[in-house]
Amino acid sequence: MPKETEWNKQFNIGVASVDNAHRKLFSIVRRLTHLSREEHNGHWACAEGIKYFKNYASEHFADEESYMKSIGYKGYEMHKRLHDDMRYKTLPALEKDLVESNYSQESIQHFLGICLGWLTAHILIEDRAITGRIANRWIADNAGADMDALENALAATIQEIFRLQTEIVSEHYDGEDFGTSLFVQLTYSSVSQERIQIFMILEESLVLRAVSAMLDIPLNTMDKLVMNAGKELALRIADQLGAHRHLSSQYQLEKSHIMTGEQFRKIFYSHIFDYSLLFNTGHGYFAFCARLTQMSPPSY
Repeated sequence: MPKETEWNKQFNIGVASVDNAHRKLFSIVRRLTHLSREEHNGHWACAEGIKYFKNYASEHFADEESYMKSIGYKGYEMHKRLHDDMRYKTLPALEKDLVESNYSQESIQHFLGICLGWLTAHILIEDRAITGRIANRWIADNAGADMDALENALAATIQEIFRLQTEIVSEHYDGEDFGTSLFVQLTYSSVSQERIQIFMILEESLVLRAVSAMLDIPLNTMDKLVMNAGKELALRIADQLGAHRHLSSQYQLEKSHIMTGEQFRKIFYSHIFDYSLLFNTGHGYFAFCARLTQMSPPSY
């Protein structure tokens, strides 16, 4: 068993039962990380450990939800939706990928990366809001018919451009890292003084597959050519999405650029996003985040 590292107290929210559960969840992920690197029986042990993680996480969600209800936490409904998204969408999608790949190293790393990133962001942002240590960042949830329409439009767009079927992994993607990726920011404005900022995160394997198909040359390095081609693909996704959503004539592209993961997360965690989705294409993950804002009036 690897030596237990010292618990980072920044994860404490001040409720002993919740803090202890969080500490155990991190311990399970840490143990799974070590197991995944073992050459003998590592995959089998990971399969058992992942089942344990899933069951313990579900128990913890239920306990945390009971605590929120007991103190009359106003953000309970939205917080429970985040738990349900993880319970009923993210974990089953990750498990399906694990089974279909026979617990390949890549699928295990995906599972651990998403879970670790989700836990970190959820505790520091959502859970600390329970005890008032920070403000709740989710003002509204756009779940429902509008979300379904956006998911369907994105799925159709990805199929048109990448020729791949998608599966929704999360309707509340929280910026977690899912591997080496291309980060693209697009900004659109309308005549009605509205601005849409769109961030697309395309996993390296997805970009390399698409650009390799374009050139009919196998590529394995995310160089400038591949990155710029990937940015153009992001623009085409946005164009097609606009067509699906009947927005093409209303918004004009202001700017587009490639950014680092650090730059993306700095923006992501300092703003409130209207939509934040994560998809699995079967050949890499794809995240779509969008925020709508009113443009500042012109100064004369």
